[in-house]
Amino acid sequence: MGVLESRLFGPKPRGSHGLVVELLGSAIVTGEIPEGSILPGDPELMERFGVSRTVLREVMKTLAAKHLIEAKSRVGTRVLARERWNFIDADVIGWRLRAGIDLEFAAHLADMRLALEPAAAALAARHASSDELIALYAIAARMEDPAHTRESIAQVDLEFHVAIARMSRNPFMRSVTSLIEAALAVIFHLSSPATSSEGLRTLASNHLHIVHAIAARDAPRAEEAMRHVIGMGMDGVERTVKTGLSR
Repeated sequence: MGVLESRLFGPKPRGSHGLVVELLGSAIVTGEIPEGSILPGDPELMERFGVSRTVLREVMKTLAAKHLIEAKSRVGTRVLARERWNFIDADVIGWRLRAGIDLEFAAHLADMRLALEPAAAALAARHASSDELIALYAIAARMEDPAHTRESIAQVDLEFHVAIARMSRNPFMRSVTSLIEAALAVIFHLSSPATSSEGLRTLASNHLHIVHAIAARDAPRAEEAMRHVIGMGMDGVERTVKTGLSR
């Protein structure tokens, strides 16, 4: 669970390729390396990061695949404009989160969730099997556990939403779960329900409404219940940001 794990628990150490991708990619997305700038040449980067030319070429291929850079002959490797970046990529989203959480970015994530997840819930109402519904009820029931920490409730919430994406039977829904991860990372970083038993009960109740609607095969009600959950999460973020309580 890349984005959520990275945001809540810190990034995991990786090999030389992953480490250099992390350092350069993060520097680009956070603005340390500005859009439109030309990266240093291979010899300088190889010396700076202590990697071979082969590793560096693989790093550049990875960053190019995320639409962060573009290599051109006789020009060099240029950092692409922000509007070209692949913000569905889990790494790009994670680096953007590390640049700092602001209300505009949180709202953009909520907009994407509202565009996708209610539709996923409606599809789940049509396609979910009995075994999947039993499993989804079990996930929702776990949300009310008073022993939850901010980290543990975030993982259960993510498990719930990923399960619905899977139940939709639409592979595109399952492929954009990094957006859900990022949104939940923002929500649980700023406004976690684990701070009170009441918050956990409310969270569990709201998610149970989604499960009840899916189990009833009521697609419109499932859509509305999902919109309500997403809206409640965004409301919590807005209250926290506006009252200056973000950490």
